[in-house]
Amino acid sequence: MVAIRKSFEEGHRRKFLVVVDDTPECDRAIVYAAKRAARTGGVVTLLFVIAPGDFQHWIGVEDIMRAEAREQAEATLVKAMDRVRAVARTDPESVILEGNKSEEIVKLIESDADIAILVLAAGMGSEGPGPLVTSIAGKAAGNFPIPVTIVPGNLDDESIAALA
Repeated sequence: MVAIRKSFEEGHRRKFLVVVDDTPECDRAIVYAAKRAARTGGVVTLLFVIAPGDFQHWIGVEDIMRAEAREQAEATLVKAMDRVRAVARTDPESVILEGNKSEEIVKLIESDADIAILVLAAGMGSEGPGPLVTSIAGKAAGNFPIPVTIVPGNLDDESIAALA
């Protein structure tokens, strides 16, 4: 069952969710979401998902690896937050989760009824638009809880501003 979005109710603001990583196309999604949020009075929510898995070592090593992954996530989010502020002079939110990326995205959307749009950017490489875009736009699209905006990875800031 899909939760009712509350982004237009009194006391709520529409949130544009961007999944943050180190890919070049991620910046395209950040710019689009920041411009749309600024123009519509919304908020950008930046999500970094730490992949599960390689923490299955001795407890001390596991704690160190998890802490290092969290530090990297925080550093990546700080850059993304600075980019949102520079592009649109709006303060974003940030979230760090650990697990399967697709599953964590859906869990976050289900837990925050203000998230109204997922913004992704398509990769420009010969391997296709990227695994997340392929997964969400492909088999999951029919059951996805909110609309998804896919920004072409080749658009420059001016083109994105004109569209947002």
